[in-house]
Amino acid sequence: MRSLIGLLIVLLGFSCNRPQRENVDFKEWGDFWFQGKAEINSYDLSQYRYGEEREGEAVLIFVTEDFSRKKHLKLDDPDGAGRDKISVLKMNQTREFVTGIYPYHMMLSAFTPTKEATQGLKFTSTSQEWCGQSFTQLNLKSGDNYSGELFSYFEEEGEKSFSIEGVAEDDLWNLIRINPNQVPIGSVMMWPSLIQQRFTHQDFIAEEAFIRAIDISENRSQLEVTYSSGNRILRINYEKEFPYQILGWEEEQTNKNGKKELTKAVRKGTKVIDYWDRKALEDEFLRDELKLNN
Repeated sequence: MRSLIGLLIVLLGFSCNRPQRENVDFKEWGDFWFQGKAEINSYDLSQYRYGEEREGEAVLIFVTEDFSRKKHLKLDDPDGAGRDKISVLKMNQTREFVTGIYPYHMMLSAFTPTKEATQGLKFTSTSQEWCGQSFTQLNLKSGDNYSGELFSYFEEEGEKSFSIEGVAEDDLWNLIRINPNQVPIGSVMMWPSLIQQRFTHQDFIAEEAFIRAIDISENRSQLEVTYSSGNRILRINYEKEFPYQILGWEEEQTNKNGKKELTKAVRKGTKVIDYWDRKALEDEFLRDELKLNN
């Protein structure tokens, strides 16, 4: 009996000793990210769709949350969750633009552990336009293995489940915000953004991509992701110093006919605020401060 109890204690100890992120100043990080507020960034968006450039607006929201390891959901009672609680950095990305007569409303969410050295736990995306809507969700199962589900109004896509291995492109934004040194540099197996997948309607397939960090000025750096197929290049511009704010990004897409399409976002406003408590009519002036149009 004693040997069995000892074995259980050892196994429990191993389960609690999860690898932690290295070379991150979590004192400085926590002073900024655990103050009970979110960082909101607004961007002028030039989004290519159907072969033409569309003017629109994008928003990036970064905030920390207490997350359930088992359910991959925001905890209602973090204090009572025990070992099920894990701290994550959540990014919500929205894109609003119009194609001809009808609008597009897109949203992406990424949930990345703050201190534990593991890949993003969950990624979701929604796309709504006048033809219909779709929803995609991927959850980390183990290592770099994800299970996913897609619900679409297109018959060919329908409702399907799938699995995929590799690094999520949508994880890079949070890794930059934790610390750019957390981004895997060099050759990796990566699957494109869920927003990009909605535009292309291609199957969820990881491919080799090359990641590098480039100094573009004294205060700014750029993360560049080039896919081996040559069809897609992502460039994210960010500040070199903490808290590594995202200044803008570019997505270069090469079509089958060789034509290049460049989607761009340039930051126009930023604010750190508890936006969930600013829901009265008198709070709408805050949208003006963020230069939001929609």
